[in-house]
Amino acid sequence: MGLAPAAHGGTRTGRVFTGDRSGDWLYRTLHQFGFANQPHSVDRDDGLELADCYITAVLHCAPPLNKPQPEEVANCKPYLARELELLTRVRVVVALGKIAFDNIWPLVRQPREKRPRFQHGLEVELGSGQTLIASYHPSQQNTFTGKLTESMFDRVFARARQRLEKSGRT
Repeated sequence: MGLAPAAHGGTRTGRVFTGDRSGDWLYRTLHQFGFANQPHSVDRDDGLELADCYITAVLHCAPPLNKPQPEEVANCKPYLARELELLTRVRVVVALGKIAFDNIWPLVRQPREKRPRFQHGLEVELGSGQTLIASYHPSQQNTFTGKLTESMFDRVFARARQRLEKSGRT
C-alpha cells in the first residue's frame, strides 16, 4: 500500500506504481520475490501479472505537491476500507511510507490501540495470522538520498514472502 498514484506515473498510465521510478523499484522487487511475473511495468497493457499480491493506495488521485490534505484522506478512506474488506485472504500488508502506515492502522486494529512509531522494517502482528510490515516509500526523495537502499527494500519483501509461506497461504 502506497500513498497515491503519481501524477506522471499511475495517474497517467492507469495503474498505481506504473511508469515512474517508485514503480521501477517496486516491480523489480516484487518480481525478485515471486509476486510479479516481470520486473517492470510501463503501462496497463504490458503483460504484468501479480501473484499473492494486491497493490493499492491510501488516496486514489495524486495530491497536490504530494502532500495529502486530511479531507482527501477522509474522502478516500471508505474506498480503502472496502478494498480491505473484499480482500479476505490478506496475510501480510506492506505499508510503503508513514502515511500508508498511519492510515492502514485504524483499519486493521482497534481504534483505541496505540499505533507504534513508524520505522522501516517494523513488523506488527495484527492477529488472525496477519502481519503489517512498514517500509520507507521507494520515492526518489528516499532512494536518491540513500534513506532507502535496494537491500533494505528487498529485506522487507523477503520478510513478506517468508510470512506468506509460513502461513501456508501462497
